[in-house]
Amino acid sequence: MTDIENVENTGNVENVENVENTAAGLASADGHGAGLDARLVVDQGSFHLDVALAAAPGDVVALLGPNGAGKTTALRALAGLTPLSSGGHLHLDGASLDGTPPEFRPVGVVFQDYLLFPHLSALDNVAFGPRCHGVSKAEARTQAAAWLDRMGLADHAGAKPRRLSGGQSQRVALARALATHPRLLLLDEPLAALDARTRLEVRAQLRRHLADFEAVAILVTHDPLDAMVLADRLVVIEHGRLVQEGAPSDIARHPRTDYIAQLVGLNLYRGEADGHAVRLDAGPAITTTEDLTGPVFVAFPPVAVTLFRDRPTGSSARNLWKCEVAGLETHGDQIRVDLTGELPLAADLTTVAAAELELHPGATVWATVKATQTHAYPA
Repeated sequence: MTDIENVENTGNVENVENVENTAAGLASADGHGAGLDARLVVDQGSFHLDVALAAAPGDVVALLGPNGAGKTTALRALAGLTPLSSGGHLHLDGASLDGTPPEFRPVGVVFQDYLLFPHLSALDNVAFGPRCHGVSKAEARTQAAAWLDRMGLADHAGAKPRRLSGGQSQRVALARALATHPRLLLLDEPLAALDARTRLEVRAQLRRHLADFEAVAILVTHDPLDAMVLADRLVVIEHGRLVQEGAPSDIARHPRTDYIAQLVGLNLYRGEADGHAVRLDAGPAITTTEDLTGPVFVAFPPVAVTLFRDRPTGSSARNLWKCEVAGLETHGDQIRVDLTGELPLAADLTTVAAAELELHPGATVWATVKATQTHAYPA
């Protein structure tokens, strides 16, 4: 186990010099090239990860997936903290990193638990990387001060980690990773420790930093908004396998698994299309505006669903299903209604509409969706 891995697992720094040297290697960078070309194969008992990743310099790629999908394992493999199994490879800027220890990789890492050096101030934590690259102490501190200012932490430059909040520590860790301009930047939930207001500000700052970043950035997050705002491309993995990748707008419009549909807030179904009618694999037919033939997905947002307590008459909606309320929960400024019955689906209503309908678990309702509010695409 490396010293930095020991810190990650235990939070204890037993050999500060070794930890500093390892972290310096993880944050090192110089040179330019073709970006990232990797096949991450990791065997861990019953879990098997096999995901191909490719990214050009300047790309920001977000790894998404449910808990246990393999996101963190993939990140650790890129950092060199988890070894690749047979069949895996990792090339960065045209050079193989297979078997290269973490301390010799031109990789910057920001873990959820920060890994700040407890005996150094925020300023010296950030300055440490440039110092390891031969920059004078005065110049390294000048650069570090600029990074802290960008992160909104200029007033905390002299504070040691124990005096910083979780969000402040996360921003110091991010500044430290960026200060040496790594060729591969790995971010594991970089905004998770921030409160809502700070998260909004730091997300906007991080977007600007990543837009100027000339190497590859890989972001792991559970927050779809972070992924949509920060990333140029999304890579979705489930059970250790890549299930979908593409631009955020494409993923949001064409989800291909239930997890992705829930992530982007859509009802998703699979069926067989015959013209404007799609017969679902399990359930009724859905009328769409698209004219397709063969296997398709059909998606529509919960806000497109209109609910009635009695069967509606004279409705222009082509899709009508009898359902039962399975549950209700607050979803932003609306009420998310979970429905079962002829077609399991989610509906979003205003608080007033939910109250007027007197909704409660077990209540029978009729759900309608206009064909113009659905979207069908080839499976």
